[in-house]
Amino acid sequence: MSQGTSPIEVGYVAVSHLYKPEYEPKYATAGAAGMDLHACIDTPLTLAPGQRIRVPTGIALQFPGPWVVGLVYARSGLAWRHGIGLPNGVGVIDSDYTGEIQVLLTNFSDQPFVIHPGDRIAQIVFAPVYTARLVAAESLVETDRGARGFGSTGVAPRKSDM
Repeated sequence: MSQGTSPIEVGYVAVSHLYKPEYEPKYATAGAAGMDLHACIDTPLTLAPGQRIRVPTGIALQFPGPWVVGLVYARSGLAWRHGIGLPNGVGVIDSDYTGEIQVLLTNFSDQPFVIHPGDRIAQIVFAPVYTARLVAAESLVETDRGARGFGSTGVAPRKSDM
């Protein structure tokens, strides 16, 4: 726990008859930022190369308010070892969504991958949300970067260049 903060309370409800207590999201270590999400399925699913699939987790969440978002990320081990990731990069679970959490996975590798019941398939991180009120402006304050976009900040020097 960070100094000066306390955990938020997020309610959950099992919404699948396949849900098992061991599928409850948990932090794997004391320093983990995300809770593991598990595949709540009855039989193994084979994810073919290039295929996208929605994998149910068997739970629905209730956030404490609109100031919290759930961000679903790929598990780095699955991404590194098997090429399994989220096609949208990050899944956004809005505070007013109370349906089953489903994880959209894609097999970016050239080999089939099997997801078994109870496998840890993703992780969810809870984060604060800032809502914005856009205000029309005559101009923007100049910065060193300005409107220079992709690649404009340069490339870090390689050891061989030093």
